[in-house]
Order: sequence, then C-alpha cells, then structure tokens
Amino acid sequence: MFAAWGRFVYQRRWPVLAVSGVLLLASIFIVVQGGKLQSGGFIETSESGHASRLIERELPRAGAATFTLIFSSDTLSATSTEFRAALDAALAPLAPPRDPRVATIVTPFDGTALDPARMISKDGHAVAVDVAAKDDLATARDYYPDLRAKVRSDTLTIQATGLLAINNGFNAVLQEDLRRAETVSLPLALVLLLLVFGSIVAALVPLGVGVLAVVGGIAGMYLVARVTDVSVYALNVVTLIGLGVAIDYSLFITNRFREEMRRGHSGNNALAIAMATSGRAITFSGLTVAIGLSGMLFYQGTFLSSMGISGAIVVASAVFYGLTFLPALLAIIGRNLGRGRIPIFQPDSAGTGWWHTIATAVMRRPLFVLVPVVAVILVLGSPFLHLRLANNDVTALPTHEESRAAFDRLVNEFPGGNQTHISVVVEYPTGDPLAPSRVPSLFDLAKKIAALPNVGTITSPVTVDPRLGPAEYAALYSQPRSQLPPQLQALISGTVGQHIVVFDVVTQKSIYSDESRQLVRTIRALPAPPDAALAVTGFTAIDLDTVDFIASHTPAALAYIVAATMLVLFLLLGSVILPLKAVVMNLLSISASFGAIVWIFQDGHFAAQLGFTPGSIDPTLPVIMFCTVFGLSMDYEVLLLSRMQEEYLRTHDNTAAVALGLEKSGRLITGAAAIMVGVFAAFALADIVLIKAIGLGMALAVAIDATLVRALVVPATMRLLGDLNWWAPGPLARLQRRVGISESTS
Repeated sequence: MFAAWGRFVYQRRWPVLAVSGVLLLASIFIVVQGGKLQSGGFIETSESGHASRLIERELPRAGAATFTLIFSSDTLSATSTEFRAALDAALAPLAPPRDPRVATIVTPFDGTALDPARMISKDGHAVAVDVAAKDDLATARDYYPDLRAKVRSDTLTIQATGLLAINNGFNAVLQEDLRRAETVSLPLALVLLLLVFGSIVAALVPLGVGVLAVVGGIAGMYLVARVTDVSVYALNVVTLIGLGVAIDYSLFITNRFREEMRRGHSGNNALAIAMATSGRAITFSGLTVAIGLSGMLFYQGTFLSSMGISGAIVVASAVFYGLTFLPALLAIIGRNLGRGRIPIFQPDSAGTGWWHTIATAVMRRPLFVLVPVVAVILVLGSPFLHLRLANNDVTALPTHEESRAAFDRLVNEFPGGNQTHISVVVEYPTGDPLAPSRVPSLFDLAKKIAALPNVGTITSPVTVDPRLGPAEYAALYSQPRSQLPPQLQALISGTVGQHIVVFDVVTQKSIYSDESRQLVRTIRALPAPPDAALAVTGFTAIDLDTVDFIASHTPAALAYIVAATMLVLFLLLGSVILPLKAVVMNLLSISASFGAIVWIFQDGHFAAQLGFTPGSIDPTLPVIMFCTVFGLSMDYEVLLLSRMQEEYLRTHDNTAAVALGLEKSGRLITGAAAIMVGVFAAFALADIVLIKAIGLGMALAVAIDATLVRALVVPATMRLLGDLNWWAPGPLARLQRRVGISESTS
C-alpha cells in the first residue's frame, strides 16, 4: 500500500503538491481568523465547580470577572486629600454608568467595603480597590485590557491583579513564550539538520514540513475551539509537538529516499521504497503518538481533553504532510537534495559502523550493561516518589509580570493578604435564603464551622456581631433590606443571592497546605441546614477537586494508552513480545523525566538559574507529560524496531538484525532526538512554569530515551530474548498477516 502510494505521488507530484498547497492556504486563513482560547478554570461536574457557578451567577461582585487595582505613592499617605483625589481621578473613567461594563467599584473610602482597614497597606502608602465587571469571565476577559488602560495617574503608581488581570497576564506571557521558543527552535533545528544531512537543501525540506504541520495543527485547534473550550496552553503544546514530530518524520523519509538514490534506484523506486519503509513507520509512529495524546480525552471537564485533541490533530497534520507534500517535493528535487553541501559539517552517509560496534558490544554482555543502566534510570526517577500535587496559581507567572507583582504586594504588604479564603455556599432551591425561619440553622452552621481546627474568622450575614444570637439575627433580617445599615447592606449584597448564602471562612494556613485541604473535607462532611444543599469552593477546594478528579481518571487513561499502543505495535511488527518490551522501555524513560521534574520544579534545584518559583507540581503536568512522552518515546521505538524487523525478515538472524538495524537507524535517531531535544529545550525558556516544565521534561525524556534506552537497554534486552522477540501465537500471527500491512522493500 505504501509503496504504491509512493509511486502514485511520484507520477502525480505536481497535483499532490498543489493539493497540499491549497490545504496550507486554507489552514493559514483559519489561523489568521484565530479563535477564543480558554484559561482553564474549575471542573464543572465537581462540587467546587457547581458552587463557583452559583456565586458567578448570583453574586457577580464576588465571581470570577473581578480585578484589584493597587494605588501607591512613596510620599503621599493613603488617607491624605491629595492621594484620595488622585485615586478618584484615576477611577473616574471606570465608574458606572460612565463605563457600562463595570458593575461595582469598592474602595476603602466609599463605605461599601466590608473591612476598609484591610484595603490599606500596612505602611499606609497603598490602597487596594476591587472592580467587578458585569459580564462573566469569558466575556469580560476580552475587554479587560481596555478597562486596565483607562486607569492612569501622574501622581500614583498603579498595578492590577485579581482573576481578570492574572488571566490576561497568562495569555500575554504565553504568547511571548511561544514567540521566543519559535525564534530559538527553528534556527537550532536548521543547524542540527545541517549536521545530519550536510546539505542546505536536504536540511530545509524537513524544516519546511515542520512549519506546514504546525500551521495545519493550529488551524485544527482553532476549528475545535469553535465547538468546545480549548486551553490557551494548547497553542504552545501544539507548536512544541508539531515541530518535533514533523521534523523527525520528514528526516526519516528524506534520509531513506537519499539512501535508496545512492544505491542506484530511480527516483520512482527510491520513493516507493522510502514510503514502504519510513513512510509506513511514521504512519504507525503517528498512531502511537496520537494514542498517547488521546489519553487526555479521559479527563473531560478539564482543559486536558482539548489539549489531547489539539495534539492529536497536529500529529495527524505531520503524518499527512509527511506522506503527501514531502514525497511530492522529494520527487521534484530528486538528486538535487545534495545541493548546497556544507563541507564543515559531517556529510550524510549510510553509517560509519559506530552504532554497529555499540550494539555488538552491548549484546556481548547484555546483563553487564542492562542492570547498571536500569539502576541509574530508576535512581533518576526516584524523586517522583515524593511528588506533591497542587494547582498552578499566579506564582506560575514570572515575578516581573504586573499581576504577579501586584499579587505579591497584596500578600506581603496588606493586612490578611496571606490568608486563605474558603467559600461555603448554602443553596436554597426556593424562597428567600435569609428568611427569618432559616437564620437559626445558618447561625448553627456558622458556629460549627467556627469550632473547627485552623478556622480564623467567618464573614457572613449571621456572624456580623458576636453579641447577637439566632433570634436577634432573625429579627434583624425580618425588616426591609433598605432599612439596614449601609455596611450591612454591602455585606448582604456580596454574600446573599437569590438562592444562596455564602460564608467566607478564613484560615491562616496556606492555600495548598494539607491543613487547608483537610478543613475543606471537614466542612463538606457537615450536615447542610434543612431544605438546603451545602457546597464548598475557593482555591483550596478547586485544587482538591482537581487532584481527586485527575487521580480517579488516570488508571483508565493509562490502561487505554498501554493497550492501544500494544495493539498498534503488534499490527506493525507481528510480535507479542516486542510491544510489551516497548511499553516497559517507555516507562523507564518517563520515570527518569518525572523524577527530574520533581527534583527541579518541586524541590527547587536550579530555580534561580531557570527563573521560577519552586512549588508543588500542577496535577495536569504528569498527565500531559505521560501522554506526550509515552507517544514520543514510542516514536523512536517504532522507527528502530521497524528497521530491525526489516533486517530480521531478510536474514532471520536476531543478533545481526539488531546490530545492523541500530547502525542504519541509530545515527538518524540520535540526530532526530537532538532536533527534538533542541525544540523542546527552546520551550524550557518559557516564563510560564507549566510550559517550562513540559519543555524541559520532554527534552530530558527524549534525551534519555535516545541514548541510554535505545542505544543500550534495547539491544541488551533484544539479545537476551533472542528469536522470542519476533514470536506470536499461530492464530495471532495469521491474523496479523491477514491485515495486509506488511510492505516489501525491494
């Protein structure tokens, strides 16, 4: 099938090239139009997700579409007339109804703040102002930059933080990270391709296919964004994966085509053989990578599912252009691939014997090599045993970004800035949630929460005055709300909706500490008031629900990835042993990279050099890493084993097939891995910690996989297994042959 396709493309190279060009133009058109990418958020089906939606719907001022402005002066006191005049002037463009997009503005001076003292810094030279938009987060984030730009002052220094500002900060930094990574990775990939091929023309071909694949993948991502939420992280991950796999796939096909041309084959036959061998291998490799990425679909309700879809699309784009545009281009260029030779670089060759020597030496004493190498890899992975998961927060941003810098000021310079807030939502399906008959049970609930360990204060309509009891509160709220004191009216407007009452529970423990998590669990275990439902949200609850959600869905995702990958490898190789061995090899590579991620980003090694704040690992990071690295590691396993299988079918000598297969593909795999490591390492320069960790983790995984695992562990294990490598039970072997995916290379 693949050989026939190669001959077809050779004979119809111009029409195939034209079709690829039309699809490229369509992709560019879609990319230029763009689309809305989401910034993550809570899991809709979780308790915290439900409670957050209730707050967002009924209490916009306390919902997600808010931001906080910090006004400060080195010389003026926050309570001085000049400071307040400058503050009012700066806020004037936002004040309703002048800007209809703004719902409320709360300052410490207008009588609407629940606790004005907490909005003035400890040194008395800064003021925090809370601004709430009228729309939800998805709508308000689009016009937030315009709102922020309206607030200016010649007298005061202004910084913005809060959910809208942090959301905007992530988007801006991610865009800058992507530009930086592309600026570094493309020239680096070109240099490495020159080292592999030794010619400018041959080096430019895979790089061009890589760019086409990324454009196609980004277009597919934006199409997906029109029907479902797609994470802002997907853009960086699509580019990272797309460049890596597309350049690798093109490298293998281009090299095999040149190899067959040097053997004296015509362009038609050389392309047919290249498609029958390398073309077939990259198709199955693409399937294994896509299978790994599709494992993220098991995490519906999080941004992981959109990232899995987007990653699978860019891999499909890489395979598509590798089987259409690339062979058509090779058919046109032909022997001109060697043009522009660079004498200072190593010329392309069929192999120098170095990899054959390594394989032979390893297979001479396989256990002597296997045991210490596996031990080293397991030691590298050992830090993963003390992994601690917690959601990404504003500390994932660089310290110089405005919303991060302002957040740090809130925490360090304002009273109560380092406190953790837990929102307890009491939902009543009908009637006034603050009806006098309901006040006593709300009072009892507040009393039970206040008695729990690590609870500091509770802000709610039934905890305003410790001198009042349930009867007094019931009498207080039996009168019209308009007759209540202004500060109490402000409290009710921020904590009581049409169907809900919100308790703001404060603890001095940090957001992601074990004590805060246990407090959330304990509150959730409390009985709800009569005729009401109880739900807990806030950053700690969202973090807890996210970790639990991912942990509960991971076993099914892992089982699917492993089973589907083994099935594809069996169909490719006709062996039941090699797929199992390949999975074990992959797990070795992944364990080492996981250990390195924990050692660096959680334990804090090289934090100053890499420019990040150490902390717990985001729960999505291991999922992204596993699904991506498993597929990419299998990429090299497929390319290596398919070449070994080719030699084994020709000679039926396992040892010779392993040595010759490694020689013919080892140098190429090393070059391809170096390119992929270079691309991934460019993303390790990102300012966003999650992208930095993904880039660095994947670079380490590929480096370990292409050196220790492929060069040493694979030949050692294949020597120990001998002809058993290629064994399958009779019925399965006949089934595999009946599928008809074997290719002739002659």
